[in-house]
Amino acid sequence: MKFGGTSVATLPRWQNIQELVSSRRAEGVRVLVVVSALSGMTDALKHLCAETEAGKRIEAAAGIVERHHALLAQMDLPLPAALERRLADLCDLAASGPGSLGELAWQALVQAHGELLSSALGAAFLTAGGLRTEWLDARECLTAAPLPNQNERTRLLSAMVDSRPDPVLAATLAARGDVFITQGFIAREPGQGRTVLLGRGGSDTSASYFGALLKAARVEIWTDVAGMFTANPRQVAGARLLQRLDYEEAQEIASTGAKVLHPRCLSPLREPRVPLLIKDTNRPELEGTLIGPQVGEQVVSVKAISARKNITLISMESVGMWQQVGFLSDVFDQFKRHGLSVDLIGSAETNVTVSLDPTENLLDSDALAALATDLSKVCRVKVIAPCAAVTLVGRGMRSMLHNLSSVLAEFDQLRVHLISQSSNNLNLTFVVDEGVVDSLLPRLHELLISAGAMRTDDAAMFGPRWDVLYGSADTSTRGPVWWQGPARARLLALAAEQTPRYVYHLPTVREQARRLKRLSAVDRLHYAVKANTHPAIIGALAEEGFGFECVSPGEVRAVSGLVDETVPLLFTPNFAPREDYAWALQTRVTLTLDALYPMEHWGELFRGREIALRLDLGRGLGHHEKVRTGGSGSKFGLPVAQLDSFLKLADAHGVTVRGLHAHLGSGILDPGHWGEVYGQLASLAERIGSVSYLDIGGGLGVPAHPDEMALDIDALDAVLRQVKAVYPQYQLWMEPGRYLVADSGVLLAKVTQQKGKGALRYLGVDTGMNSLIRPMLYDAWHEIVNLSREGEVAETLYQVVGPICETGDVLGQDRLLPSAEEGDVILIAQTGAYGKVMASPYNLRDSGEEVVLD
Repeated sequence: MKFGGTSVATLPRWQNIQELVSSRRAEGVRVLVVVSALSGMTDALKHLCAETEAGKRIEAAAGIVERHHALLAQMDLPLPAALERRLADLCDLAASGPGSLGELAWQALVQAHGELLSSALGAAFLTAGGLRTEWLDARECLTAAPLPNQNERTRLLSAMVDSRPDPVLAATLAARGDVFITQGFIAREPGQGRTVLLGRGGSDTSASYFGALLKAARVEIWTDVAGMFTANPRQVAGARLLQRLDYEEAQEIASTGAKVLHPRCLSPLREPRVPLLIKDTNRPELEGTLIGPQVGEQVVSVKAISARKNITLISMESVGMWQQVGFLSDVFDQFKRHGLSVDLIGSAETNVTVSLDPTENLLDSDALAALATDLSKVCRVKVIAPCAAVTLVGRGMRSMLHNLSSVLAEFDQLRVHLISQSSNNLNLTFVVDEGVVDSLLPRLHELLISAGAMRTDDAAMFGPRWDVLYGSADTSTRGPVWWQGPARARLLALAAEQTPRYVYHLPTVREQARRLKRLSAVDRLHYAVKANTHPAIIGALAEEGFGFECVSPGEVRAVSGLVDETVPLLFTPNFAPREDYAWALQTRVTLTLDALYPMEHWGELFRGREIALRLDLGRGLGHHEKVRTGGSGSKFGLPVAQLDSFLKLADAHGVTVRGLHAHLGSGILDPGHWGEVYGQLASLAERIGSVSYLDIGGGLGVPAHPDEMALDIDALDAVLRQVKAVYPQYQLWMEPGRYLVADSGVLLAKVTQQKGKGALRYLGVDTGMNSLIRPMLYDAWHEIVNLSREGEVAETLYQVVGPICETGDVLGQDRLLPSAEEGDVILIAQTGAYGKVMASPYNLRDSGEEVVLD
């Protein structure tokens, strides 16, 4: 069982480890625990090694000592003698410096202390908790194997170990005890016995070395995620868990960018056929990823898309290389001399281009300059950096090329420096400029699924999405929704009368309104009317004490006809004609401007008036690019750089800026966002002097998936109260829309027919993008259920589509539902916001009437 740096950094994490080890002991097996250094400790030790002054090294060591003492204090344990010795050794090494050890050997010994310290601490904690644990020095078991072409640096700082099964070692440990703890990352050099390091990711590799040596029942890598995913889930929320992989595919995914597993750690396990299981320390109930020998035939599929940054390309060009015997030998001899390994290779008649991965090559500018100097003796050299390598991984890659046309089209406007297809038919790699990869990866992932190249319908291979698995990681989650209870019978009855139909549940609207009214720091809440203009919803929110934010004269007239004259109304148009402003000034609305133009060209229109000013704070946020309403790519708001010009014009026309407003986007779940906006607006308001209120917009996110984390309203209130304590002179306003009404609405439709095309199964319903355009417009995810078959097993993967004559008429992709029949009632959730109000009569189809339940 291997536990990484974050898994050993705090008391709760060690308590998790104790429970997990105990559970394995309950299975009747002996356990060897392999630990990394505390998170951040290896970097701290490297920083210590980089210091040239003894005093600064001693200071750095003192900080490391303090970190371990602090964790020991959390554990309420006395200082173990073994840990005390290790800390003293580290301080001695810091004080003495390299000395007779030599620079690299000293660095290796210093950096080894991260794991030596964490394992000594862990042995004391587990033993104190009743789990008698033997401390084992990994250097007694793991011996580095001499390899060809190694220099002193790679021999000491990036070693490899011979790990053939050793029955004697297994028997020796079995005789000593049942639970052991040892170090990842370190081994010993043969002969001299010096401490060597296994390089980055060495703790994973150590666990595999031990697993192979002991021919373990399995190796478990415990980390902060449930396993390997189809993409980096930090970049692609829809990445799927890969439940089963063979050694070769897992190694390709790890070596091409997945950080959850080091690629070296799989090779030792192949010959003894020891399976490896990746699990989440904090969520042990999640299935994880099981890696082992390939079993039987598999569906051909792209398993993952990954990316590596900080790639350096070396382009070598010479007319003389054409048919020149030994040219490549001369070129690659230079890489060998400099201790640099080549990753990707592309060749032409007069050019060879290779990539270097700095994490493997310990590459720095001096090493690169020295290499270029030597290569220039035989060819012209061009260094291209920084680059990123984007890799598709899957067995049988060449047989999938016909499915990749839409994926390849994404590279059309990019500079592609190198394309490499692996000889083992497991990957296809594109090297591009590093700056494009973060936005490129999510697009490519979705295209792989829609193109059928990534077969997410294969339930044996692909597990749940990341955002489903980890949306409920916090206690603040979306609870049961109204349509899952007794209302089901009423909804089925309504659908039997007519579909499509929008149904709104007013108690849910009121519940959401009352939740927001707990925001004690907010002085006035306004409902963003554009989310849903139904009179019953407007009336319910007026009864709850909300004001209203309108963006058109039509919305102002509709609300004015439904609410009392004392209810506050905001008018916040954008690129509206002059007539809209002139009309609004004759009403009771609070008017907002968001550009210079009206003040430059129609200044007299606003003379003597008080207005609010919407600012663009220079960034946008939200669940999709089309709902991000800040930054230069958005049409909303006055840039802060133009604020002084606006104020001069306002002063010239006798206009008073009474309020400042900012709204940066929708679907935001981070409470800290509104605190940042509040603080920025307050700071700007102090410059103006006339401002009395600040409007921090809306955009409060509504989780789409049932287990996704909801916005923590109490945390939001705490953030706002903190800022308000600094700026008590300003009233605080907000204008939520979707948050109030999304969950209150559902769209009912009926199944019309089904169609199978290739591996896809289409489920048709009697409405589509004419009723609900959000999936097509924003790639929005709405929960879809077969209301007629509640409780039945979901066993069919459907593409849920409508009858509209557009390929984009897709309401939900890859939805696992019970097998459906014509006439079944399908419910599409969270359609209370931006559903009917955005509907159209396209194809002259009815977009559905609205029904209200109270």
